[in-house]
Amino acid sequence: MPDIHGVGLRQRSRAAIHILAQGACLPRAQEHTFLSDIITQFLPFAIGLALTGAVSGVMAGLLGIGGGIIMVPAMVLAYQLLGYNPDVLMHVAVGTSLAVIIPTGLRSARAHDKRGAVDHRIVRLWAPWIVAASLLGGLMAGLYSAEALKIIFGVMALFIALNMALPVQRKLMESLAGVPMVNRISAAVIGYVSALMGVGGGSLTVPTLSAFGTPIHTAVGTSSTLGVILAIPAVVGFIISGWNAVGTPPLSVGFINIPSFILIGGLATLTAPIGVALAHRLDAGLLKIVFAIFLVVVGARMIAQAVGI
Repeated sequence: MPDIHGVGLRQRSRAAIHILAQGACLPRAQEHTFLSDIITQFLPFAIGLALTGAVSGVMAGLLGIGGGIIMVPAMVLAYQLLGYNPDVLMHVAVGTSLAVIIPTGLRSARAHDKRGAVDHRIVRLWAPWIVAASLLGGLMAGLYSAEALKIIFGVMALFIALNMALPVQRKLMESLAGVPMVNRISAAVIGYVSALMGVGGGSLTVPTLSAFGTPIHTAVGTSSTLGVILAIPAVVGFIISGWNAVGTPPLSVGFINIPSFILIGGLATLTAPIGVALAHRLDAGLLKIVFAIFLVVVGARMIAQAVGI
């Protein structure tokens, strides 16, 4: 058995696959050591991504945010520790996050709809603009550097944090409620920016709908539905724009990593209804303040990484 200690994690996994494919007959003691080494290296990342999925699902149902604001920085950290190409890891994290939002958002949206908390008139008004803008965002993602995507994510995370702590967006948009063109522009901007951030748009959609006079529970439920409508074309765009990308993690389709999608998406889908139930029982005011602080830390860290601080 070759000595694979001291080699990067990716080389270790490739060495493992090579050995297994060759059908190498290893002594039992060496076999046990080898498997223990692989488990020791990969298990922490698997557990971390699984926990990320579970928390993201709850937050998606509770706040209608799609969970991407948690998933993207978690995946970036995991991919960095795994040693993947830094030029594309942000793209893969964003694209995979959008893919996860589809099953998570579907379950969350259905749960909200059963409670009568989805405004289908708003969905019909916003959907065409969100679809076009999010598809464009996904297609253009490959034109942005990893640093540019980190800055976009960081700046928007800081804005979302400010918006959660202080109703900035609500005050700006209250006077524009009921103007159809404002609804269309809002949908397009939210669709494009959210696609580049890897989020379902709820962090921007909920306060916008609230400013337009939509009750908060209906805003959250409607946001969950719009998040799915946003994520599907965005994922198509990320697959196309990343089709020939070099250095993506194994088992990636374009900028979508299938193992991360399965692991995070599975847990997030299971826990989304928990967030929905909590959303209809709890006053989320304190939670929003705590989450805003978390976003400040994440946003500042993303920007610092992008500019090399």
